Amino acid sequence: MEASGTHQKQTKPGKWPGLALDLIITLLLWAYYTVGFLFFFAPFYVLAYLFTRDTIRSFQRLNSFFYQVFFALVRVLIPACQWKIDAAVRDIRASVVVSNHISYLDPILLISLFGRHTTIAKARLFDIPLYGKMLVLSGYLPSNATGRLADLMLQRMAAMPDHLASGGNLIIFPEGTRSRQGGIGRLNKGAFKIARLCRAPIKVLCIRNTDNLFKPGRFLFDTQRPNRIRVELLETIDPDYEDSRFSIHTLVERVHTRLKQQDPAVEASCE
Repeated sequence: MEASGTHQKQTKPGKWPGLALDLIITLLLWAYYTVGFLFFFAPFYVLAYLFTRDTIRSFQRLNSFFYQVFFALVRVLIPACQWKIDAAVRDIRASVVVSNHISYLDPILLISLFGRHTTIAKARLFDIPLYGKMLVLSGYLPSNATGRLADLMLQRMAAMPDHLASGGNLIIFPEGTRSRQGGIGRLNKGAFKIARLCRAPIKVLCIRNTDNLFKPGRFLFDTQRPNRIRVELLETIDPDYEDSRFSIHTLVERVHTRLKQQDPAVEASCE
């Protein structure tokens, strides 16, 4: 029996139940990503390959739908994470879409929003059996245009004006890699050169807080921390490419300045 006037020691809940839940939900999501794809989606890709006239367009729509279902599962399994996708983002067509890049989730999130799209994938992924073939059949561009991928890049660039003119989007993260500190790094000029080549408008997006849900360098989803993921259209840039004063450098600097405003220190820019 405890002495009068003493207080019972309160035990703080341990972190293990939370980690266990993170692990279970993570495994469920990656099970969908792998086993679910093989058993539920792969047959539709085979049918699209065998029986559709435009395999690339069919694969792009299937890719988008596959990731739509993935994020629907995320919403159900992780209710602590809220989502806000601008209606203006969903309506983007026939544009070069550039965005900040803070998580592995960013590319598949944008793919889920656009049925007609193409994007740039790391060149080494094209060497993976079956998966590399799927990237080719989806009309995606390799990040490195040397060696055997040079011809593929030429084909993709030749088809890009028609892809954009028909309402498709090109998704590019001009930093080239994820930011681990949330700041905006130097932007590569490739996206802007393609926009000029195709006389296409540029849509500048802000993605926020995907790195809280799936942190760089961490295998587990953070399933319990309250979070709000946002995707917002920051600016539409429709340059006069025929103007003698047009400059790729100036365009890159304009986009870089706009993206820097998504830094947490100036969060109001995305409010």
